[in-house]
Amino acid sequence: MSQQSPATPYARRYSILAVVMLSGIMGPIDASIVNVTLPTITEFFKVSISTAQWVSMIYLLIISSLLLSYGRLGDIWGYRKVYLLGVAGFTAASGLCGLAPTVEALILFRAFQGLAAGMMMAVPFAIITASFPPTERGKAIGINAVSVSVGLAMGPSLGGFIASLLGWRYVFLINIPIGIAGFLWAYRVIPELKGQAGKMDLLGAMTAFIALASFLLFVNRVQVSGLNLATGLMLLIAVLAGLGFYRAERGNSQPMLDLSILSQVTFSFASLSTLFNFMSQYVLVFLTPFYLQRVLLYPPSKVGLVMTAFPLATMAVAPFSGTLSDRIGTKVLTAVGALLCALAAFFLSRLQSSAGWPDVVWRLALFGVGTGIFQSPNSSAVMGSAPKRHFGVASAILATMRNLGMVLGIATAGAMLYAFAPARILRQGALQPADAIAFLHGLGYAYIVGAIWGGVSAGTSLITSKEGQGSDALPGR
Repeated sequence: MSQQSPATPYARRYSILAVVMLSGIMGPIDASIVNVTLPTITEFFKVSISTAQWVSMIYLLIISSLLLSYGRLGDIWGYRKVYLLGVAGFTAASGLCGLAPTVEALILFRAFQGLAAGMMMAVPFAIITASFPPTERGKAIGINAVSVSVGLAMGPSLGGFIASLLGWRYVFLINIPIGIAGFLWAYRVIPELKGQAGKMDLLGAMTAFIALASFLLFVNRVQVSGLNLATGLMLLIAVLAGLGFYRAERGNSQPMLDLSILSQVTFSFASLSTLFNFMSQYVLVFLTPFYLQRVLLYPPSKVGLVMTAFPLATMAVAPFSGTLSDRIGTKVLTAVGALLCALAAFFLSRLQSSAGWPDVVWRLALFGVGTGIFQSPNSSAVMGSAPKRHFGVASAILATMRNLGMVLGIATAGAMLYAFAPARILRQGALQPADAIAFLHGLGYAYIVGAIWGGVSAGTSLITSKEGQGSDALPGR
């Protein structure tokens, strides 16, 4: 893969980082805005919640199932082409979503949006890693994390404001001006980072898509209907497709995923740390709004403001953590950050029905600080331990671990809540005092599971090796 001209290596690195951040903010904003406005969309189209939830679920399923394929495509075709196509497609699909005449059309257009968003999300870490020297990698990844945090912080409040002032359609249409600006800027700034000679592994891409899509669908449906013939069949398909993917990659001279990358200790365990951290994180993200609304009886606007404490704290810490990791390495920072997340989740498990908003805010902020300390060094560890020829796949694996963590975190949170809280109260809105105590019982156990995931993430963060790292990794990583 060719880099910038040797005479001026990394000369435009901060312009490249800025444009990746501009486009990168659209994904988090879109995800958080859509979740906030889903009740409005449900009422507008007069459909059931089970139908409307596909507006969010199809998007996440498509993205998670295609990230690996897009990462490999970036390694072959070039990261710039894949990224630009993703931004253009996401912008166009956002316009279609905003004009959807029926909920079925909206779900279809959200699938198109997911197809494009996967391209946009698969290669940013590869672009950043190729554009910055190793001594500035953590700093760059930390700065990039700000765009995600800003998107998550803006989403709930912005979504409520736009939906109430202009209508739900503008929740999607707001992506158009951002997307056009991001595309034009990226076209001008991002260099042609040419890929390597090779061809796309279609069998690997197909089996990976089937395995991931079936598994995520199983995780989603088993919470609703339990383990039955249908969900068991989804799990069986996922396992068989996963085995087929493994055999296809082992016997392929140009695989979609070179399995040798997984033998690198730092890469594999840092990727696992990402998975467990996001599982812990999404226990909190999924459950805390229900606690605020049903137990503390906060209106949606106040729920959004309280939840903003988490991404704001992450945004404040991440750039400094990334810069520090360039100097002292990643191991200690990732472990400390993950442990802080575990501690915050434990403190959340002690919340009572008499708590005030400051009691919730400082716990969320502590989790945000832990996340900010963890994420930038962890991402730097993953990308720094990957060979240059696999930057695209490594970036896609990192994004896949994040998405899987989101889904599995929500799934385990829901499972614990349903296991320890009576089902009848989970269908209610505001809870009476007696029901609130029962709800808090299940909520506490769910947060404890989140704390366990955080502890596991800290443990896997400590497992590193100097062997098998990328050629540009820093000493001592």
